[in-house]
Amino acid sequence: MTKIECILQPNKVREVKDCLGKIGVKGMTVTEAIGCGLQKGHADMDLEVFENELDIALLPKTKIEMVVADAMVDNVIDTIIKAARTGKVGDGKIFTYHIKDAIRIRTGETGEKAI
Repeated sequence: MTKIECILQPNKVREVKDCLGKIGVKGMTVTEAIGCGLQKGHADMDLEVFENELDIALLPKTKIEMVVADAMVDNVIDTIIKAARTGKVGDGKIFTYHIKDAIRIRTGETGEKAI
């Protein structure tokens, strides 16, 4: 099993989610995020933590995480790229991680049966 984590522009999430559903991805976690990379962005204020202006440029992003069978990884990555790519800086990144095991709490199923 492989965990696929992608950081995307928020306006691409629905398209990516719909395309992943069409190829059989059954579940995912979607989280709003802010971050920086080549796109740069803008400075922001975080009064609760630092009480001063942050020097890091932060932009709104969305993180999608899913665990899939190893046989699906290439298809999932290709699907994300096709749905999320605009060709401009800031399209995002995809990361993959090997998953040793998964357990469905409700049934106790393990491995690919749990995903």
